[in-house]
Amino acid sequence: MPPLDEEAAWAAIVAGYGQEPPDPPGSRPFRPIENLMLPEEDVQPEREPEPKPDKPLGGSVVFAPGVTLSPPPGPRDHTPAEPEDGDGEGHFVPPEPELPPADTTAKFAWLAVVGGPVLLLLAVLLQWEMTWWLTTLGIGGFLGGFATLVARMAHDDDAPDDPGRGAVV
Repeated sequence: MPPLDEEAAWAAIVAGYGQEPPDPPGSRPFRPIENLMLPEEDVQPEREPEPKPDKPLGGSVVFAPGVTLSPPPGPRDHTPAEPEDGDGEGHFVPPEPELPPADTTAKFAWLAVVGGPVLLLLAVLLQWEMTWWLTTLGIGGFLGGFATLVARMAHDDDAPDDPGRGAVV
């Protein structure tokens, strides 16, 4: 087999770029979707598309000085001015959120939910012997703390001043 001339192969690829390859011999052209249900003899051959002009339309349009095709500035293009006196007036600074104080039961429940898996992970990493009390404390602590937190969640019927799920007019 003769060696492949790569330069000639690339030149052929570049020369044929953008051209449709010829249909294989014996193949039928595709029919438009409007003609799919018609018998073969009733199919009208498609017309060739009109050739496109060499020069795009509107290529000689000249705009007046100062007229551009860029869109006008919108609200996202606005940059707020900094206050001149530097006291920060006009800037909203949200207050720190106030968390409700946790009672002792909730604190122990969270300690059990987090502490149970941490205890088991620590036992595995330090290669402690996995005894029944260590397993019970880790798994039971997690399940008990989780159940306590779920049981203490606020229910819809516990809020007497809540008018419901809809808006109040």
